[in-house]
Amino acid sequence: MASVSGEKKVVLGLVTTKRPELESKDAVIARIHEAAKYLPLDRLCLSPQCGFASCEIGNKLTEAQQWAKLALVKEIAEEVWG
Repeated sequence: MASVSGEKKVVLGLVTTKRPELESKDAVIARIHEAAKYLPLDRLCLSPQCGFASCEIGNKLTEAQQWAKLALVKEIAEEVWG
């Protein structure tokens, strides 16, 4: 990441869409701060790892689990970036 040029932003896909269990909020925040050693926080973003239907048959997450993952991303983003 240290070689990312200019004002480009890096999106960190730290929330998996493959498993229904929610990631630890503290663990995700720690990984963001680890990345911030290489790029300023204002050039970092958070997102799910990929889409919830990244293969033809999709991933085995219920709609409620998918919404919970997105809510976690939002909650962490608000805490880290305000």
